[in-house]
This record gives sequence, structure tokens and C-alpha cells, in this order.
Amino acid sequence: MTGGRVDFRLKPVRFADLPGWETDDPSAVLPAMMACLAHITEVKPYRTGSLGLKASDLLPLLDDARQFNPRDPASMRTFFEERCQPFHIEPLDGSSGLVTAFYEPEVAVSSRPDGDYRFPFYHRPADLIDLDETNRPAFIDASYAFARGNGGAISLYPERREIDEGYLDGQGLEIAWAKSKVDVFFAHVQGAARLRYPDGRIQRITYAGKAGHAFSGIGRLLIDLGEIPEAQISMQSIRGWLAKNPERVDEILWHNRSYIFFREAEVDDLGKGPIAAAKVPLVAGRSLAVDRQIHTFGFPFFIHAENLTHLDGGAPFARLMLALDTGSAIVGAARGDIFTGSGDAAGDLAGAVRNAADFYILIPKQAAERFV
Repeated sequence: MTGGRVDFRLKPVRFADLPGWETDDPSAVLPAMMACLAHITEVKPYRTGSLGLKASDLLPLLDDARQFNPRDPASMRTFFEERCQPFHIEPLDGSSGLVTAFYEPEVAVSSRPDGDYRFPFYHRPADLIDLDETNRPAFIDASYAFARGNGGAISLYPERREIDEGYLDGQGLEIAWAKSKVDVFFAHVQGAARLRYPDGRIQRITYAGKAGHAFSGIGRLLIDLGEIPEAQISMQSIRGWLAKNPERVDEILWHNRSYIFFREAEVDDLGKGPIAAAKVPLVAGRSLAVDRQIHTFGFPFFIHAENLTHLDGGAPFARLMLALDTGSAIVGAARGDIFTGSGDAAGDLAGAVRNAADFYILIPKQAAERFV
């Protein structure tokens, strides 16, 4: 089977074949399942990925979950065992899957710029347009979902360097200003942030669009330049290198031409995660960002990563998760980003995750017949 940009196949397996399934407690996904049900039925269904799973395929499972009250972890596992068929997602090139992680950073900001607060978070500009098959010029690659619209003309949007050097000045798009360009950059990488103002007020911002250019990891750049050994690469080591080499910050950050724009999001409950691409609150440790070109939001995945141990007190990572977000760096059927939560502690957890993993998708049994 070919899905999006990666060749893979789905191999039906038993729940007994899922390493760690017998000790997982999937109960934490229930609130997110109910939120997905409300979005699908009251707002609109999620877009179908190239795998072919539709939001309507998910509805029987979500409807049953609405009536379900788990007595214990075993009863929650039985709920899925009775209603779903697990499939191992196997890349045809024999490679393993890969998990990384993301979090919601907290950034100190001001509502006005000054000598300390100089680096803005921007709203989405008016000249940023969505691209699809109806308006995409032949010279713009199909991977670009956004471009610059100027009257009837469509062109590539300015990249990170041009925006940093003033392309958006004077348009009144600033949401707030941060002290650190690096903090803004990593909020772009995460796609959301909590902004903490000097008076203690907290505002959430979340993804509203991007300049369109492909994501280019600066960690790989620093490895290729010989600045950080590959075995030591992490968000923490990258931040440490940037702090020690302030004269090279622009050089390194501008390597990633992608640029993210934000919108304000309600902060009704800081105990809940941010609302991401699936339009429901993320659940720390149970929400997965996936390749949206392949997968459909709301579907359950079981992720097993034998060498990812620091998230579970030394035990291998083995959890049921829901596909609730996406990201430009998440490419492939067996590729995911684990949401670890909000704040610095969650960032410390997320920054060290880059592990081989087995990906299993749980498909409601009626829909699963199409894939057996």
C-alpha cells in the first residue's frame, strides 16, 4: 500500500502481539474520544487521509465509548479488544517507525516591544492564502499548502529570514513580544505556546498557518556541521549550543525556512492541553501527532518504543494514544510525535525523545474488513 509519501503495508495482528498492551491503562483517552465525537457530529468530520479511513468509520467506536464506564484498566482494554482490529504499520523498506515528542512551551512576553522584548509572535497575515488543486501554480510544489496571494498573482511566501528582517513590519500583526528569538523559534517548532505576561496573565496561542516552506531541522544541520555529535542531539543540547554561540543564531535558525503564524486560544482550563489540529484538547502522554496526509484524526494507535524509557520510570514506552495533531516534520505512516504536556518539565521530557518505535493502528472491526 502507498500512503502519501511513504510505502507501507498494514499487517493484521492480535492484541496479544502488542508488546506492553496487557499492562497499559487506556482510560485517559476517553475524554478526548468524547471531544472528537462532538467535533465530528456537531462541527464537521475530519478530513480523510490517503489510508482511506473516514470519520464515519470511527463513529461506532466513539458512540460506544460515550456509554462506557471502565471499572479498571482491564475493562478498558477489553473495550478496544472487542471493537477493534489492530494492524502493524510496516514500512516496505524494512525500516522501523520513529517517535519524537512535543510540548506546549511557556514564554515570557510583553504586550509592547521594548529593549528587552523585541521578538514578535505574529498573527496570520492577510496575504497568506491556502493552496489546493484549484489554485496551485505549476511552479509551486504539491507539498506547499500555503503561498502569497497578491491580487490575482500567487507566489512563494517570504521565508524565515525575510520575515525576521522585516517583511511583516507595520502590518499590526504582532500578538506579543518575547525576549528571546530562540524561544520564539521553538514555539514555532511546537506549534503552540503559553504566553506569560509581566502581570501574571497567561494567554494561549496555537497554530494558524505557515509560510509554506518545508521544515528543516536545525539539529540535523548542527550534526552535519560537526557542532553536536548525533548521539547527543536533543532540544536541550541545541539550546545550549545556541546560547554559547549567539553570533551564529541567525545563521542556524534561518536554515529552517518554515515560519509559523498563530492565533489566540481560550484558556478556560490550564489543566487541559492546548487545542491542536483535531480541534480538541491534547492529553499529555496520550496524544499523537501524525502525518495528516495519510492518517485521519481521532483514530487510536498503540505505540511501543523499547528504548524510550524516561517517560515511564525506566519501563519501555507502550501506550494507547489518539491521533489528534500533525506537523510538517511528521512524515510517514509509522511516524509520530508524542505530546508530553505543558511547561519546562514537559519540555525536558520531550526534548530527549527520538526513538525507534512500532506503530499499530486500531481500526473498528467493520472498517477493518477493508484492510484484511
